[in-house]
Order: sequence, then structure tokens, then C-alpha cells
Amino acid sequence: MRFGLGLSSALCLCLFTTQAQETNEVEQLKKRLNQQQQQIEMLIKEVQELKRTQPAAPPPAAQPPPPEQKTEEQKKLEAQLAAELGATNAPAAPSAAATSKPWSPAEPITIARAGSAYMNISFDVLMDAGGSTASDPSQKLELGDHDPQTRGFTLPNAELALDGAVDPYMKGFANIVLKLDNNNETSIELEEAFAQSTSLPANLQAKAGQYFAAFGRINAQHPHAWGFVDAPIISTRLFGPDGLRNLGTQLSWLAPTPFYTELFLGVLNGQGGTAFSFRNEGGDDGTGPDSFMGRTTIDRTLRGPQDLLYTPRIASSFELTDSQTVVAGLSGAFGPNDTGPHSRTEIYGADLYWKWKPANAKGGFPFVSWQTEGMYRRFGAGADRTAATPVPSANVDDWGLYSQVLWGFAPRWVAGLRGDYANGNFESFDSTDPFRGERWRISPGLTFYPSEFSKLRIQYNYDHGEYIGVDHSVWVQLEFLLGAHGAHKF
Repeated sequence: MRFGLGLSSALCLCLFTTQAQETNEVEQLKKRLNQQQQQIEMLIKEVQELKRTQPAAPPPAAQPPPPEQKTEEQKKLEAQLAAELGATNAPAAPSAAATSKPWSPAEPITIARAGSAYMNISFDVLMDAGGSTASDPSQKLELGDHDPQTRGFTLPNAELALDGAVDPYMKGFANIVLKLDNNNETSIELEEAFAQSTSLPANLQAKAGQYFAAFGRINAQHPHAWGFVDAPIISTRLFGPDGLRNLGTQLSWLAPTPFYTELFLGVLNGQGGTAFSFRNEGGDDGTGPDSFMGRTTIDRTLRGPQDLLYTPRIASSFELTDSQTVVAGLSGAFGPNDTGPHSRTEIYGADLYWKWKPANAKGGFPFVSWQTEGMYRRFGAGADRTAATPVPSANVDDWGLYSQVLWGFAPRWVAGLRGDYANGNFESFDSTDPFRGERWRISPGLTFYPSEFSKLRIQYNYDHGEYIGVDHSVWVQLEFLLGAHGAHKF
């Protein structure tokens, strides 16, 4: 009995103890839960307090509208304009850093821009100094307007060049030349001013305005692009002091051949001193009326297409090797002259240019180039019955060539050698006419380019003429360029 009561008491005690322990653990858990809940409430209050003290977040940026869908015509015009501006993709909007970038002389000077139209400007100056055994080189020795024409100092060419895009369909070019004569008087001429198409179909290109005719290689080059100080003798003899340039239009076609082939046809007024061998009234030679080629000239008006000047040309280029290129061309110029109502002039030319430049050339050096041109003129001179001794009609023929080699033997250094020859028949020959008679010249030279914007050149001329004798000349030339000048044809 006692054993049973003891066992029951022990069981009751154990059960009570166990229940007490469980009750204590539950209370502890509740207490911990209350503590954690209090901590959470405190954290929530801190977060709310932080939100009240911080500024409100900015509203999300508005999404840009979707790009406007462009028509095929708009895409085509933009692509053409990008090509003309020298870009393959439309340029991005300039950043602040880009707009504040200082101007570099390697960049064109853009003086005006309106949408897709823009205009660049550059200024190039040639100055000559030297001496000659001829007392007045401009009389019979140096016959070009941009040649050194006096002992001492000469400024034969200061060229203001303008170019730019007019719109997606054409570009514009202008060359305004200033020069000082032997009396230091300034003269100015509008050398070139023309528009040129950029988007004609079928590989066609047109230009219209005042421009140098596409005849040979030297005629279309500006003086700063010459390889020598002065123009070749045969060029000034056939085309006069200013070269062959006039008002008119020209159409060219790039033929779809495996190699470069381009055909040109120019139609010009062919009038005045810049059309020297054509409708040129000449000048007063001291005998009274204006005369040319020993004939009194007439004021031959433009009556129709037959009185215009036509200048066809074809040029082709061939890659002989990876380092050698040849360009060959044939040219012509046909039109009336002012020595008679039906008198006409024909000029023919052939030119060849070869250049070698290795694949590992740096900055264009080393290189060797050879350029030569041959020209022939048949001047149909009319009869002059106003002279004291009547002069019959006759064909006055002149011919000649020049050949030059340039060797870029070291970076910025170019050595050159040119030979000139010109002759003609004795029809209407006047020994006082500097544009007639037999002449030849040898010209070695050396050019140093401090940079692509300047050059120093020294040249010696040995001149021999049938009626001028022998003359020796030494000329030094300085060129400096402000702004980037447009590229010239190869």
C-alpha cells in the first residue's frame, strides 16, 4: 500500500515538474518573440523617419518617342549628302568637348553653315625672289601671269579658295586671285567660279560657270600645285598667260570599264584673253588697231553653236603594279579665232603621267613621278588687207612639249628636273613676238616642305631662244597656306 502511494506520489511529482518546465520554456519563447517584435517595430519607425527626412525621388524620365520612319527618297538624299561630306554614316550630335576643340590648320575653315549647306575658305600665297640675266624677265622670258616676272621680289599669286556643299545635288567652288605687278599695283581676277553636280545618274557629272578647261594636266592645275616655279613654255604659247579658262559648261562621264576611264566635253564662250588662241582680239602692237598673229583682228560676235569653243578629252588610269600607276590622256580644243570671219583654231594634246610609290612609303615618301605633255596648234589666220603690205591667209603652226621628273628622295624633300621645247613654222613670223620662234629650257629644282601647309623651292633656268639668245635665271619660291585646300586630281 505504502509502495503504491509512494509510486503515485513520485509520478505526480515528475509530471508536475515536467509541466512546470514546459510552461517556463513557453514563457521564455513568448518573451523572446515580444522582444523581437519590439525590435521590428523600432526598425520600421527608423525607416519611416528616414523617408520623411530624404527628398522625394525624381519622376522617371520620359521615354523618347520612336524614330520617325523615313521614306526611301529621304534615305537616298541623306546618303548622297553624307558621301559628299566624306562620311559613311550620319554624324552624331557634337558634345560639349567637341565644340570647344581648338581649330587645327589641318581642318578647313568653315565660315558658314545652314543645314546641309556649308562653305569652307582657305588662303594660299606664292612669293618669288631671284634674278635673271634678262633685264625684264616678263617681256620674253617668263610669259605666264603667275611666273616670276621681275628681278628681286614677285608676288604672282595670292589665292582665296572657297568651296562647299550647296545642297544634296551640287557643290560650289570659287578661286579669287590677287597679284602684284612690277609696279606693286594689285590686280584681282575671278579665276574660277562654278557649280558641280553630285547626284546625276549613269556616272555623269556636270559643271557650269568659269573654270579651267579639261585639257591635258598642267592647264587645269593652279600654280601652287605645279612641280616648278613657272609654267611650261608650250603651255603659255598656246593658251596664253592665264591658261585656257572661260565661261561655259562641261559634262563628264565615268565609263564602266575595268580600269578608270573618264570622258569630258566642255562648251565655252571662247572669248577674251583667257581664250588666247580663239576669239581673242589681241592688243595694240604699236601700229594702231588690235592685232594677233600679225593680223588685224575683228570683233567676231557669237552667232551660233559654230562660234563656241569645244574641248573634248579622254583620260584613263592603269595600275601596273601595287606600287606603279599610269594615267594617259588625249585632249582637243576647237573654235573660231578673230583674224577673219571664218578663221578657226585647232589644238591637240597628249599627256602621260607615271608614278612609283612603294607600299611601305610613309607620308608619301619616297616616290618618283614622270609627267610629259605634247601639244600642237594649227591657227587658221585670215587674210589682212588693211596692212601696208597685204598679208594672205595661212596656217600658223606651233608645237612643243615638256617633260618633268620629280623624285621624293627623303621625307619632305623633292628634287626635280624639267625640259621644255617649243617651235613653229615661219608663217606670219614676227621676231618681236615672244610667243613664236624656237625655244628650249632646262630647269633643275629642289623643294623642301616644312609641313603640308608650306614649302620652299629653288630653281635654276637655262633658257635658249632663236631670237632671245641665252639667259640664266635663279628663282626662290615660298608658299604658305591658311586652311586646308581642296584635294587635286591625281
